[in-house]
Order: sequence, then structure tokens, then C-alpha cells
Amino acid sequence: MAFLTLITVAGGTLAAAIAARRKADPPRLIDALIDGEPKRAILLPPQAQQTFTRVQELTQDLLGDTRQKYQQALSTTYAGDAETRAEAIGKRDLKVAATGLALASAAALATPILYLPSALCTLYVMRSWIRVAYSALVEERRVDYRLIFALTIPAALAGGFFWAAAFGSLFSRVNWYLAAKTENRSKRTVADLFGGQIRTVWLLVDGIEVEVPFEQVQQDDTVVVHAGQMIPVDGAITQGTAIIDQHMLTGEAQPAEKGVGDEVLASTVVLSGRICIQVEKAGNATVAAQITTMLSQTTDFKRTLQSRTDRWLNRLALPILGISALALPVAGVGGAVAVLWYYPGARMMVFGPMSMLSYLQVAAERGILVKDGRALEALAEVDTVVFDKTGTLTLEQPTVSRVLCYNGVAEPDVLRFAAAAEVKQSHPIARAILCAAHEHGLDLPLLEDAQYKVGYGLKTQIAGRTTRVGSVRFMSTEGIAVPAEVAAQQIESHVQGHSLVLVALDGEVVGAIELQPTIRPEAQEIIQSLHARGIETVIISGDNDAPTHRLATHLGIDRYFAEVLPEDKANLVVQLQEEGHKVCFVGDGINDSIALKSADVAVSLRGATSIATDMAEIVFMDGTLRQLPTLFELADDFAANMRTNLLAALLPGVVGIAGTLLFGWSMTLCVLLTQGSSPVGIYNAIKPMLDERKHREQLSA
Repeated sequence: MAFLTLITVAGGTLAAAIAARRKADPPRLIDALIDGEPKRAILLPPQAQQTFTRVQELTQDLLGDTRQKYQQALSTTYAGDAETRAEAIGKRDLKVAATGLALASAAALATPILYLPSALCTLYVMRSWIRVAYSALVEERRVDYRLIFALTIPAALAGGFFWAAAFGSLFSRVNWYLAAKTENRSKRTVADLFGGQIRTVWLLVDGIEVEVPFEQVQQDDTVVVHAGQMIPVDGAITQGTAIIDQHMLTGEAQPAEKGVGDEVLASTVVLSGRICIQVEKAGNATVAAQITTMLSQTTDFKRTLQSRTDRWLNRLALPILGISALALPVAGVGGAVAVLWYYPGARMMVFGPMSMLSYLQVAAERGILVKDGRALEALAEVDTVVFDKTGTLTLEQPTVSRVLCYNGVAEPDVLRFAAAAEVKQSHPIARAILCAAHEHGLDLPLLEDAQYKVGYGLKTQIAGRTTRVGSVRFMSTEGIAVPAEVAAQQIESHVQGHSLVLVALDGEVVGAIELQPTIRPEAQEIIQSLHARGIETVIISGDNDAPTHRLATHLGIDRYFAEVLPEDKANLVVQLQEEGHKVCFVGDGINDSIALKSADVAVSLRGATSIATDMAEIVFMDGTLRQLPTLFELADDFAANMRTNLLAALLPGVVGIAGTLLFGWSMTLCVLLTQGSSPVGIYNAIKPMLDERKHREQLSA
């Protein structure tokens, strides 16, 4: 509190010293740039208003309003208390650094006494850098850019270069604040990821349903689950029939029909029916809980990843320290500090994050949410893209592949009666049948009466005939004999990864509609574009070998792995990495989450399961794969942009160090030379965003 009071007093002294008719208070200026406060809150001269407005717009673009809106739209991420506090501290330090630079400028123009509060501001802002440098040196035993920067500013203060030190500390805070915006602040709680924390369950005790705390459920208990409820355990159905949505766990869009003897999994949802489940696994032993445990125990190595540029700059740290030591007897304290100042890492710490944020904003404008900027750089090294099959390469709604006819009924009539029965339904299978009827130009008879029966079926009255549409099990429960050829066809369809919907008229099966997964219309073009880049493509699927092989052949995918268990998907990603591949994994289900976390780059689609979009570093907001080529193009452009940044940061250092050692160039010249390159680097960093804005303005003209 005392320190903030000191800054307030110093700010007042600054106002008196510069005696400006209208002035801009640095903290309020920072607020306006970051938060977008109205420009009338800033007392700028009228001629500066237009310039400030332009800078404000660019700042808002850099901080990524579009990206933040996408994050909120996903409803899977939040900034936790720690992140919120860290951001508030960073913003405060930015204000302190701006005040320190203003004080140093006033001291140079008016009274040197203001150098003291300026130095205090600078040291206060540098406290975190000094801590991390100490940690790197003592705990990690590393000499990297953090140590260089922690030494440079205090050394500049010790040498009497107050303005340069204040300027450097402000740039460090700007960099930190911008870089913090690139961090993946996606946090998750187990309860949210699996649809809510189950607190109580209903047990069947002596034929009576009894509500008990979830923690009391034991193996071999019988749990009762009704329509609309989440299944809390892994087990087998002992009584009843239900339609179960397994999308949250498996990514499979089509609901599964389950009856006595079938296995069910925790975190899936009963859409219709009532079932009794004999508990096999509960609590932490369930598949869903094991996935969660594996996620929490998996090393979050991405948080410690460094970019290629960082690694290269870190290798320069020790040589720069050595050259600085050599410069001390040759060029004095000013020369030694100047050599440290010429270290290119200081400027790349500004240019790099600004470029990254610029490209993240461009990506967001194109419908791509990049939550972790490092993923954009990692894409440049990716040579293998792995796709989950169901829900990623295929759509939620299946397609009618063929209509089978029995007992003399024609194909159009089978499809017409089925579509008429499903006309008021909205699930994917109903939409597929209705779509097929529309494509065939069929006129549907009037639906007179309909009953939805437990067991995934409909019983209706259409044109005076009792019409039933549903599964083999549904027909059996309705007392309708299923011909042997239909049962055989169901087995064949299942092997192919297809499903069969039977149609019965007046108690007799007259046809069957076979449904197959619908391949995304953009999938083939996407695969071709990846191959054109020399990228290998792979499918990993839990489905049978036959449908997976057929899909891989149809799309021209290089390799496939079928019948893969959820926990083995990540192992296959690691296997590819051990073979020397850089892997991008594209998935949408809970069973993909560990693979997403293990991959070098993780991509998901909007509309996927919460945990998939939470684990992914990149999310396609249109829910399709169409933006995958655009993503790789942006990664290429980003890599080229960073090379230009590196040149803008490195060249002044090379020239400056030579001049300091050979010609005794001063610290003032050092600051002018290094900061003279800053406009080049900054313009290069924001150029992608400016080009994108210009392109959009041309399109809208």
C-alpha cells in the first residue's frame, strides 16, 4: 500500500514537472488500451485522438476479443482464481512500469530527483523476473534469457541508465501481459466434464427403490436408472430395456439399444426406458473415472514446452554473459550493460508474443480458436495427422444405404411407411429416413396415431394400417416374428458397422432400412490437401476392422488402427511419436481425451464432447474439418513471420556488440540502435492482423 502511495505522489510530481496543458495519465492510458475505455477518459490533445484510437483498436485486436467470445461460446473453459489474480497483478505491474518510464522521462526533462521513484518502480516491476531467474539458476541449474534480463535492468540502474532501465521494464511487462494471453487457461472439473456430480442413486432393495448416497454403492448392488438420468456405474442390465446416449463417453452419435445382459458404462445417459443394473464397478473404478485419473496423472508437458525460438535464444545466453564480462575492461560498465542489452531475447520477448497474438486473432476471425499459441508453432513440424473415426470423419446423422423388402412389399412403400412413422421424430435415424424419402420424392401418408415404445421403436396408425418401425428386439417385444434372413442381415450389417431398422405392417415384417455412417463431405478434400503437404494420415477407431478399412480406402488414408480401446488410443499416438513422427490428433469424444493430451498438437470441433474441446489446443468453431488446411497455412505464415522477427531482433545486436567492443559505442547509442529496430519488429508482428482487416474491408466494400 505504501508503494502505491509513493507512485501516486510521484505521479503528482510528474504532472507539476512537465506542466502540460493536457496530459495522459499512464495507468489510465494502459486501462484504455487493454479494456477499451472510451477515449474521452484520456485527456489527450485533439490531434492525438485519431492516433490513439487506431492504437486502441490494434490493442483490442491483439488481445483477441473474437477468441474470448469463442472461448465463452464453448462453455468448457474458464479463468480460474489463480489466473484472474495473475492477470490483475500483470496489469498492475504494467501501470507501475508505465509510471516509472514517465517519471524517468520527467527526470530527464525537469528534475533528476524523480529518478529515485522511477528506479523504485522499475525494481518493483522486475521482482518477478529476479525470482524466476534465481529459480532457473539455482533450482533448474540453467542459464537462459530469464537470467540475462534479470541482470540487464538492475545493471542499467547501477550504471545510472535510469531511462533505459525504465523503458526495458515497461517492455518486459507488455511482453508478459501479452504472452499471458496465449496461455491455455482451460481448466476442468471432473463433475463438469462428465455432466454433473452424481450425489445420490436409487438402489433396488427387496423390490423397493431406495435412495442412497453415491459413495455407499457397492459391487453387486442393483442400481435403478430412469429416462433422463445419467448411469452412475459400470455394470450389466438385469431388468428392462433402454436407449442410451453414449456420445459423451465414446463420441458415437447414434444411441445404443440396451437390454438384459448388455453392459453399460458410467457417464452415459438413459434417453428412454427404465433399467436395473448390477454394479460391477463404481466410483473410481469406472471407465469414466479411470480416464479422468489418467488425465490428471499424465504429465502436462505442454505447459513446460518452449518454442524453437526460445531454445535458440537460450543457447545464446551464456555466450552473451561471457562477451559482457569481456566488455567490462574494454568498454567499461556502460559497454558491459550494452552487451547485455543487445541480447536479442529481450526484443524477441516482445516481437514473438505480439506475432503469436496477431496470428491467433487472424485464426479466430477465420473461425479457428487457438487456445495455446505454442500449438501454432508446433504445427510447422507436424508430419502425421491422426483422426478419430466416429464423429470426426463421420457426421452425427447416418445415411440410408439400402432398403430391403420382404413379403412382396415394394421398396418405395417400405421407405414411405417408415418415413411417415418417423415424421415427428428428431433423432438422427429419423432424420436420415426422412431425408431418403425426400430424395426419392415420396408423398407421405398422414400419421393418424403414434406411440413411442421402450425398446427403440414406434407403433403407429398410418393409412388404416398398424405400422411398427424399430429394431429386432423391438419387434420381438411386440410379438412379431422376425424372419431368419432378417436376423442374418442384421449380423452382416453389424460387421460392416451399419445398423438395421425394421418395418412391420399389421404384425408382419415387410422390410428393413440399412443405415451407414455419413462421411463428412469435406473429408476427402482435406485428406488430399494433407497429402499434398507430405503429411501422413491415420485413422484410430474403436469400430470393427471392416468399416474402418473401408473408410480408410475410400478416403485414401495411409494407415488405420481398428478395434482400439479408449486407453490404447494414447498409446498409439505415443507409438507414432517414438517412431519419430510429430503428431496432430483430431478427435471429439471423451475416449479421445488422453490421446489429445498426448499428441504434439490437439484439435477438436465445436459441438464435440466438453472434455475433447477442453483438452484440445485448437477448436474449429464451425464444427467441420474445412479449416484444417487453413490452419496449416497459418502455421507456415507464422513460422515465416517469426524468422523476420528474429532477424529484426538479432541484427542490431550483432552490429551493436561489434561497435561496443571495437569502437566503444555508448549506452545511449545502444538504446537508440536496439529500439530503432523495434518499429520494424512490431510492424512485422501486427502485419498479419492488418492484412486480415484490409482483406475483410475489401470483401465488405
